[in-house]
Amino acid sequence: MTLITTPDVELAVAERYSAGAQAVEAALCCPVDYDPQFLTVIPQEVLDRDYGCGDPSAHLGAGETVLDLGSGGGKIAFIASQVVGETGRVIGVDINDEMLALAANAAPQVAEAVGFANVEFRKGRIQDLRLDVAATEQWLGAHPVDDLASLQAFEAETARQRLDSPLVPDDSVDAVVSNCVLNLVATEAKGELFAEIFRVLRRGGRAIISDIVSDVDVPEHLRADPELWSGCISGAFQEEAFLRAFEDAGFYGVTLAKRDSAPWQVVEGIEFRSVTVVAYKGKQGPCFDHGQAVVLKGPWKAVLDDDAHVYERGVPTAVCAKTFALLCRAPYAGQFELLEPAEPVDPATAPAFACTPPEAPDLTGPAAPARRSVAGLTTAAGDAGSACC
Repeated sequence: MTLITTPDVELAVAERYSAGAQAVEAALCCPVDYDPQFLTVIPQEVLDRDYGCGDPSAHLGAGETVLDLGSGGGKIAFIASQVVGETGRVIGVDINDEMLALAANAAPQVAEAVGFANVEFRKGRIQDLRLDVAATEQWLGAHPVDDLASLQAFEAETARQRLDSPLVPDDSVDAVVSNCVLNLVATEAKGELFAEIFRVLRRGGRAIISDIVSDVDVPEHLRADPELWSGCISGAFQEEAFLRAFEDAGFYGVTLAKRDSAPWQVVEGIEFRSVTVVAYKGKQGPCFDHGQAVVLKGPWKAVLDDDAHVYERGVPTAVCAKTFALLCRAPYAGQFELLEPAEPVDPATAPAFACTPPEAPDLTGPAAPARRSVAGLTTAAGDAGSACC
């Protein structure tokens, strides 16, 4: 069997979504309940041509810079623009000209209705967020490729663009959202896609992705069908593999924020359903000992974090300053008692913290390798506290 390739996928998706920009195609979307207060300012033609499966905008906050991958006609971008407000900013990226035109035509109407303009749309591939496709097309118009020398010049120009003027720079956005688009990317490009999401996020930022997943691996004969690719079926991640892809890219705190109990479609006995995943960037970096520790409140007897640290319920566990800071905020906030040293540690002279956990932590037994003495601590709220591991 001939397997479907990246060009096959891109052509099938382009053709179907170009048609979907011109006329409503109900088969491309799942039923989703959006906050109606955000829909009244969006033109009906945009609402009618939205092909999503979730609402990642529900996890955004005021003042944030948001990148919407596969922004299509702009519905999620326009909702996000209202959530982040006038001090925020939304960037939509899509490769389909018809969808980009639909979004661009609607943008002035939305801006007039809400009283501010904070949305822009850019042309690019979501698995290659360094390359500005519109700028590349403009360059090709003046420098057509018709021989080896011109091909080499084109390759040099795209390399220069990626380096000097990337479509989306490193560490430049607070949140990346996407609504039923990652599954449209060819299998061999999905690793690059997650790496790009991680690259553009600021430290402390997060990815909020709604997409279609399958309960088992999609077989090759379905993956070889371009029509099923463009219909959000063949390119679906297997559910556990989807979560693992965030881990492999370097994210932490990967949270299944929504999982539809009923499948959207069942094809050859395989269940395809919508999920929304939130994942955070920022666990990378050196570990220093500030004399801090945490206590897992429960109800779980023990938990394992993304760096394989084990926390047992009620047991003070020493952590590095970086891990302590992570456990203070989402998605962990409120789950731990935070213990500070009785005598503050000067960060300038803090020693390194041995943060390497055992290779195969045992959640059923003592987690001694993950613990150190934490005597003489006070809680972050200032209450007296002392413990010995």
